[in-house]
Amino acid sequence: MITVQNTINASIEKVWELWTAPEHVMKWNNASEDWHTPFAENDLKVGKKFKYTMASKDGTMRFDFEGIYTNVVNHSLIEYEMADRRKVKIVFEKDAKGIKVIESFDPETENSEEMQKNGWQAILDNFKKYVENSTL
Repeated sequence: MITVQNTINASIEKVWELWTAPEHVMKWNNASEDWHTPFAENDLKVGKKFKYTMASKDGTMRFDFEGIYTNVVNHSLIEYEMADRRKVKIVFEKDAKGIKVIESFDPETENSEEMQKNGWQAILDNFKKYVENSTL
């Protein structure tokens, strides 16, 4: 598995809400400024699914990122399986500086592991900025 992480200076309630609410996911779920998430839905329950449409802002590329939840522990853990059967685990831990988000995922075979790690880390870094600048 590949692991990325960051510590967010915010409460667990705020981190959890902004990570899981579709209207917020659409504002932070991109690895670079030339991409965005124009659609997001999320039913955060075991056996239910999420689906995020990720697209280039110039309209030349788009794909759906989706999965089915296999484990959800409020304010602590989210696990899911993607459509291609790869698994993802996200742990939310309190520490002295805020909430540490640790995201581990099975790599796909199309892109290098370094490219995948950099992309997922960029999205997590964008999430940190969004949460820390949000007035929620």
